[in-house]
Amino acid sequence: MFKKDFVWGSASASYQIEGAAYEDGKGMSIWDMFCKKPGTILGGHSGDDACDHYHRYKEDVSLMAEMGLKAYRFSLSWPRIIPDGTGTLSPDGIAFYNSLIDELLANGITPYITLYHWDLPLALHYQGGWLNKQSPEWFANYARVVVENFSDRVKYFMTFNEPQCFVGLGYGEGVLAPGQKMSAAETFPIAHNVLLAHGKAVQAMRKYGAADIRIGYAPCGSYPYPDPETPENIEIARKMMFANTEDTVKGLFSVSWWSDPVLLGTYPDDGIAHYGKYLPEGWRDDLETIWQPLDFLGQNIYEGFAVQAGTDGKPVEVKQYDGFPRTALSWPITPPVLKWAPRFLYERYKKPIYITENGMSCHDAVSLDGSVHDPNRIDYIHRYLLALKEAAEAGADIAGYFVWSLIDNFEWAKGYSERFGVVYVDYPTQRRIIKDSGHWYRSVVESNGENL
Repeated sequence: MFKKDFVWGSASASYQIEGAAYEDGKGMSIWDMFCKKPGTILGGHSGDDACDHYHRYKEDVSLMAEMGLKAYRFSLSWPRIIPDGTGTLSPDGIAFYNSLIDELLANGITPYITLYHWDLPLALHYQGGWLNKQSPEWFANYARVVVENFSDRVKYFMTFNEPQCFVGLGYGEGVLAPGQKMSAAETFPIAHNVLLAHGKAVQAMRKYGAADIRIGYAPCGSYPYPDPETPENIEIARKMMFANTEDTVKGLFSVSWWSDPVLLGTYPDDGIAHYGKYLPEGWRDDLETIWQPLDFLGQNIYEGFAVQAGTDGKPVEVKQYDGFPRTALSWPITPPVLKWAPRFLYERYKKPIYITENGMSCHDAVSLDGSVHDPNRIDYIHRYLLALKEAAEAGADIAGYFVWSLIDNFEWAKGYSERFGVVYVDYPTQRRIIKDSGHWYRSVVESNGENL
């Protein structure tokens, strides 16, 4: 079963929901720019208006309260707080987040803040962005501003969300902002700058934040699970999860490359064998700064792939059968991943694990009765939570679960074509409707998962 203080919440990201892209002195971000480029976003959509959360945050918090949520993980827009990324602060931006935090607390909802969910200030992009060796200092300064303004009421902070994606897909494959297509030799130094930024930000938060804050990190990765669950296959899956085998930008999706330096103080040996040649001069001296004490590890987990030992004892990926179940976004539905990935993470890193994102895109619509019926999403979350419960019962310290997402929103390159929310958003009117999954999730929260 889940422990008594298990955290049940939902999650969102600033650019995906806030809107008000050019209001109250907010600076532009790389996503404001990227969405204006023809052909980058499905349907030519953008986050200019998104879900208008900037103006409707009280309504959204009331929906959280109605669903009985105990926690809300949201990201801050760096250019809303510091329009140019460094220098002068925006009083209006800080006031918005103060109001949101106060509203959450007034409704008994614990805020979990993510500093960076991909919306780099455009002014810093024009200075090289994460390629610039000064980027770790920029981020540390931003982290200081955040804790100086919010840590009197906010206890939980995360530095980065899915660095694998914003580096690998933003700078390597070019499908996310800022839309660069760069080689492994160019992108691995960027990854190192991001890791160093993480370490410097943690140092700044520890120095300038309230004494009782808790700091974590929310990466993602590639997750194998054993099928069938034999001892040999379990060991194969464990090794595969942390292995580094690619010598291309695909290596940027490694679990261990991003988490070993942060939690163990070193890059993995097999990763160095592949990517060490790309690291900047003096990288070893940075490891002490990157390796800062953390209180927990977040992990965004949606899908995995089954593996087993081949006749030669080497790993073999199990082919998904024809008609394998998939989400509306065509991601495979693989509940066992939430049984095994958190276990492997806890065994290796010995930190409490939060599932900081998990959820499903469905073809949702308002029915004739005025409700939004999403049985597929309920079944998906139910199956994944049962698997997560198994991880907890096997001894992994599972601290909490944040369903992705609170409300339907701007789904990056897919625009508004995908709906992940447990709350439906009618974009022409911005009307919100709690879906059946949101009402069902309330019962899970109320029973601490006992009703699963």
